[in-house]
Amino acid sequence: MPAPKVEIYDTTLRDGSQLKGISLTVEDKLRIAHQLDYLGVDYIEGGWPGSNPKDDEFFQRAEDELKLKTSCLVAFGSTRRANSKVETDRTLANLMDSGCSVVCIVGKSWDYHVTDALQVPLEEGIAMVAESVRFLTGLGKRVFFDAEHFFDGYLNNPDYALAVLSAAAEAGAERLVLCDTNGGTLPHQVGEIVAAVCKALETPIGVHLHNDTGCGVANALAGVLNGATQVQGTINGYGERTGNCNLVPIIANLELKLGFQALPEGRLNRLTSVAHHVAELVNFTPDPQQPFVGATAFAHKAGLHTSALERRSDAYEHIQPELVGNSSQYVVSEMAGRATISRRAKDFGFDLDDATLSKVVETLKQLEYAGYHYEVADASMELLIRRLAGWQQPYFKLESYSVGVSHRSGVSPTSQVNADLAKVSPTITDEDNDLMLDSDATVKLWLGTQRIVAHGEGNGPVDALHNALMAAIGDHYPGSQAIHLTDYKVRVLDTALATKAVTRVLIDSTDGYKTWTTIGVSENIVEASWQALADSIIWGLLHMAPQQAH
Repeated sequence: MPAPKVEIYDTTLRDGSQLKGISLTVEDKLRIAHQLDYLGVDYIEGGWPGSNPKDDEFFQRAEDELKLKTSCLVAFGSTRRANSKVETDRTLANLMDSGCSVVCIVGKSWDYHVTDALQVPLEEGIAMVAESVRFLTGLGKRVFFDAEHFFDGYLNNPDYALAVLSAAAEAGAERLVLCDTNGGTLPHQVGEIVAAVCKALETPIGVHLHNDTGCGVANALAGVLNGATQVQGTINGYGERTGNCNLVPIIANLELKLGFQALPEGRLNRLTSVAHHVAELVNFTPDPQQPFVGATAFAHKAGLHTSALERRSDAYEHIQPELVGNSSQYVVSEMAGRATISRRAKDFGFDLDDATLSKVVETLKQLEYAGYHYEVADASMELLIRRLAGWQQPYFKLESYSVGVSHRSGVSPTSQVNADLAKVSPTITDEDNDLMLDSDATVKLWLGTQRIVAHGEGNGPVDALHNALMAAIGDHYPGSQAIHLTDYKVRVLDTALATKAVTRVLIDSTDGYKTWTTIGVSENIVEASWQALADSIIWGLLHMAPQQAH
């Protein structure tokens, strides 16, 4: 007997983009839509046609460029305006012109919003919903109805909230979606209300939930367990305020814990890569502790855990990480036992003998005492074990590098900012408008028997070093151009030593498919940065897929 189906409706491109700090271009939206189709969600809400030029362009280009293979593109909008006609309503016209066969419209289901926000009689609120749905279905559109503030409305006036849903269903809506717009409903309330609605109405029910109480995922699961057959949410839980319910753990829990089908067969193992890829496209660092797909979701540090996992993989893991496209990690630090380090070495393809294992353990302790922190720098940890096991990286050999920072007069990009600040702060002078800092770097490398000297300029010494290194190796390793830094962190150790203190640098990198972290430690911040930078490029080249390398 096949597993019961739950429809996954993704609204990352609309609701998700309302999160502070996210600003998607049309190209971003198209790329995210491709990722969602690759994952296999049922519906992709592309945006609100007519609300802004960006969404208009997206829908114009989507028909020719997306070529969706699994998902169905949805246009979002609202019911007609109060006291107006559907035939002349601009929002409904834009939905008709979107090119989408499915549209989703939002309408009021909380009597308080109808009488106080819209300031119309309750009957008009129902008419706005019913007439809009009937108009769109009459012109051949499939219609989903999002009942805004439904849970609050049901708790305040259940008869009216149900009357709105009934009107939408009778007018032809295919899905009735119960929205927790304020995000304040708890799982037991969601379950009880969804069950009551499912009992009262025959039209399939969906849920659209926010995470303001931290219960977004739990609320979605409660809704499904009580009869909902569609979940609306976003990848990684993006959305305004504290976000929408996170489709990533929802999908995993539905399929692996509750026996539902959320994605097409064979797609669940794409969950981790899609979650990380979308994070990259919205320019957010992936949450390392995100359930199922986070970098530390299956990371083990304690030696007791590691030794147990050697015998039974389910000893400290609730699922097999590979089911969602993730993998186990055995975090190595000075606290790690020999079993942890041995296991990590095997992951890298090395079966360490006792002497080498002891060497790795001792070296690790010494380096962490000196300021290294390998449990947060997985890539550098791998390279360290490889080197101690006798591996020599084949990509390049450093002869030397030099970095220069110059301070010269010119028109600075911050000139206008300084000019504005000078009006209110006596510490900013006109002279500050003429200051300009440049960095340049030279690296001398050996690629086999070939000596290469390359130069680079950048916004600071680390950027200049990175550009010089790319100039040196780019022609020999074309895939290296895909590697770029996503984060750069500096921590000063032993601050009492002031400018003589040891500096720890962490660099996060990506090639668009994987992310990794490398570390460098030195009294010289440039040297610490070089260590982390070089490790980043070496690890990226080491793990680059053949199709990426050329």
